[in-house]
Amino acid sequence: MKLSDFHTHTILSDGVLIPAEQIRRLIVGGLDTVAITDHIDSATVDYVLNSLEKIRNDFDDYITFLPGVEITHVLPSQIPALAKKAKQRNFLVVVHGETIVESVIEGTNRAAVMCPDVDILAHPGILTLEEAQLAKDNDVFLEITTRGGHSLGNGLVAELANKTRAKMILNTDSHRPGDFLTKELREKTALGAGIPETIFEELFIKNPEEIVRRIIK
Repeated sequence: MKLSDFHTHTILSDGVLIPAEQIRRLIVGGLDTVAITDHIDSATVDYVLNSLEKIRNDFDDYITFLPGVEITHVLPSQIPALAKKAKQRNFLVVVHGETIVESVIEGTNRAAVMCPDVDILAHPGILTLEEAQLAKDNDVFLEITTRGGHSLGNGLVAELANKTRAKMILNTDSHRPGDFLTKELREKTALGAGIPETIFEELFIKNPEEIVRRIIK
């Protein structure tokens, strides 16, 4: 079963590796698909977009690489414009959700799941049923995360996704090599969130393939 991660960070924001080394390490670690989604706001969006564009195709012979952004700690009203700017460059768009371990502005989750240019709502924290339904209606993936702290909301996110049939994606939010995904970590995280093995094919194969198709056409 293929191994994919659509949420990682480099020194372009708060990670520890340069993009090329991160991609190389993930290739060696057995990943088939990876996105680099460095944090952006209005001040840094152009820097990250321009930097990742330069390596978009460098590793095409070895791995499927998606350049992306994570819109982070901005006003909810700013999310649509930032998402559109990134999507116009054919980038994966992740929004930093209302995790319970950071002071994310209230309303961020709702703004993300209502935005047609957002692909993934990362670590949503105390997600509501209405927000999960909006994610389903607007085709925004809800993230199940391996990252400590953020992962405290996984059970609720999985439960509400199941109720509404919103799509889920499992990511790491990696910032350093010790965070990188393995098949064992992926499966234990999913099971710990209450996700049954019967939907592993959807979570680990079908949903990642859909995300890739959004960016590589």
